[in-house]
Amino acid sequence: MVSNPGRRTALLDAGIEVIAAAGARGLTFRAVDEEAGVPTGTTSNYFANRDALLRELGHYVFVRLTPDADTVAARLAEPPSRELEVALMQDIVARARADRAGYLALFELRLEAARRPELQEAFTARYRANLDEITTAHVEGGFPGGATTALLLYLAMSGLLLEHLTLPGVMDVDDAGLEDLVRALVVAVVPAPEREQLA
Repeated sequence: MVSNPGRRTALLDAGIEVIAAAGARGLTFRAVDEEAGVPTGTTSNYFANRDALLRELGHYVFVRLTPDADTVAARLAEPPSRELEVALMQDIVARARADRAGYLALFELRLEAARRPELQEAFTARYRANLDEITTAHVEGGFPGGATTALLLYLAMSGLLLEHLTLPGVMDVDDAGLEDLVRALVVAVVPAPEREQLA
């Protein structure tokens, strides 16, 4: 197996683009080679088979979609609040706009795992770890609401992104309308600060 981390990452990025454009069934070594602009046979030198490539893509998509650590640190330096939660969720939508292929690949990989039990266990473990990280960050970060609030927010945002990225005409909102929708979603899910509840 060839070891060139930069080339491997480029192939994984190309795999994400292929899945986003053609679905998991369009993911072939040749398609990844073409997308990456490398000689035919390069991808097969890095991944033992298609399942190995799919498994690595299932992990790598989270790496690709993880926000910049400095940006996150700057956001989380603010006091935890429902308003900060709105900003964080709007950041997710902005990242989805910037990397539509990454988020579409995320959805496609989930669908492929639903069809293939041999991938489902590995993908479930990775997605569960992601949800656990989100829940821990919400609860330990001191945001309003507990673990159930974090789960509801995760589910609501997943649905919103699925609609927006796959069939944007269903919601038929422009960028400003989408930001307003995210705000309304967070307000509906995340409890108001105690001072607002008492008012």
